[in-house]
Amino acid sequence: MSSEIRFTDFKSDKQPTWCPGCGDFGTMNGMMKALANTGNSPDDTFVVAGIGCSGKIGTYMHSYALHGVHGRALPVGIGTKLANPNLEVMVAGGDGDGYSIGAGHFIHAVRRNVDMTYVVMDNRIYGLTKGQASPTSREEFETATTPEGPKQPPVNPLALALAAGGTFIAQSFSSDSQRHTEIVKQAIEHDGFGFVNVYSPCVTFNDVDTYDYFRDTIVDLSEADHDPTDYDDAKSAILDADKEYQGVIYQDEGSVPFDEREGLTDSMADIPEGAPEDAMDLVREFY
Repeated sequence: MSSEIRFTDFKSDKQPTWCPGCGDFGTMNGMMKALANTGNSPDDTFVVAGIGCSGKIGTYMHSYALHGVHGRALPVGIGTKLANPNLEVMVAGGDGDGYSIGAGHFIHAVRRNVDMTYVVMDNRIYGLTKGQASPTSREEFETATTPEGPKQPPVNPLALALAAGGTFIAQSFSSDSQRHTEIVKQAIEHDGFGFVNVYSPCVTFNDVDTYDYFRDTIVDLSEADHDPTDYDDAKSAILDADKEYQGVIYQDEGSVPFDEREGLTDSMADIPEGAPEDAMDLVREFY
């Protein structure tokens, strides 16, 4: 780990405009600390963000960054990593951005297992658009647009990730700074797609899933009888609807990242000599 890099090196000169008390402050601080603790620097880090309150994070972090369109942050991150494997790529999103319009990209990113990190700020509501129910909102959660609740069960992103073949699935709480940082650090160090769902409370529009609620209900898997390398243990934890878990839920220690699989080149950015002409021949043949 480089002693010259501090998490403050990842802070930009832009002041966050999140609501005071927003969980995204803690989520971002943990991301910056984890990047510094793994020896990364702003010069070798690329942050991609989607749409929503979480989409502002690339502006508030000092690194290479791109603010993508709704639900499309993961394809940008994957393309960046494959084009330049030397970059530390971190994708940030929210529950609306990642598990609604971006759900298809999420599943395929998980199964593709590119060596990158995906951090989702899950506040169980659409915050930027003033408080509609999100994919992870409770079935009875009342909002102005769903006064009697969404009347449908919430998406379980951890279950989606496990079913899609996820090799690193974790959950953290933005207010628990040390544990959140540790978990994101483990996701970065994982050989493959590191997925962290973060409880990141919305203090303005969600008065149900609050800081107090999570502090009172979270069970830390590091203090429980849980083996993150055991698939059945992971499945049991993920499907336990009565618990809010924090920690590494599942990790495949034999994970092989996408770009290291047999038949792929060392760098997807290396174009073999003659490839452009060959490509044009295919175009001519097709038309």
